[in-house]
Amino acid sequence: MNANENTSPSIVLVPGHWLGGWAWDAVAARLTRSGHHVEAVTLPGASSGEVTATLSDQVDALAQVVSRQPEPPVVVAHSGAGRVITGVLDRDPRAVRRVIYVDSGPAADDSVFDEGLTEDVESISLPPWTDLTAGGASLEGLSEQDLAIFRERAVPVPAAVARERLRLRDDARLGVPSTIIATSLPSEVMMGLAQQRHPMFAEVARLTDLELVDLPTGHWPMWSRPDDLADAIGAAAR
Repeated sequence: MNANENTSPSIVLVPGHWLGGWAWDAVAARLTRSGHHVEAVTLPGASSGEVTATLSDQVDALAQVVSRQPEPPVVVAHSGAGRVITGVLDRDPRAVRRVIYVDSGPAADDSVFDEGLTEDVESISLPPWTDLTAGGASLEGLSEQDLAIFRERAVPVPAAVARERLRLRDDARLGVPSTIIATSLPSEVMMGLAQQRHPMFAEVARLTDLELVDLPTGHWPMWSRPDDLADAIGAAAR
């Protein structure tokens, strides 16, 4: 797409696990005031009662949101939404103008969210805070009110979303202009892990058009630093 650099492209905001589009409220409001058309997505399985949703359902849904934008949009993927946007880009790399990963990155072929999930598990509830932080998801910058709202509104991740392997075919997805907004880890550390082929970051090293932005905070910057995150997204989108 030959977009005019002075235009404000549509921005599609995709939350990570346990979250709906509501998680982006503060970021979306600031981006809208800056002149962007913004759509915050609630993926299948992120509303109460949708325990049968699959990863393929989420990829289908996001692809539909992307396709109905007036021009190829900028897609912002937080955390586990990196798997979903990777699936969309694999189908049609030209559908997205730029992808912005927020404390996230592209997923690898054959990857799963939870390798050890047993067949009797129907969904994955939001873990205790200590388990999240032990797994590397920093709570830095979140108030007690933030945590209470998160706990109250979190929706369990359907087991089928966690179990389904991501099947990829087209390496052209690796050439889509990409920005990583690094929040939990400095970008320098993240790139070092990528070069070492760390499973969580290995695909980052394969991106051919990558911009890095550091925004030091925790894993949920849409609550801990919403204005700064919105400004970083807006700058990358332009």
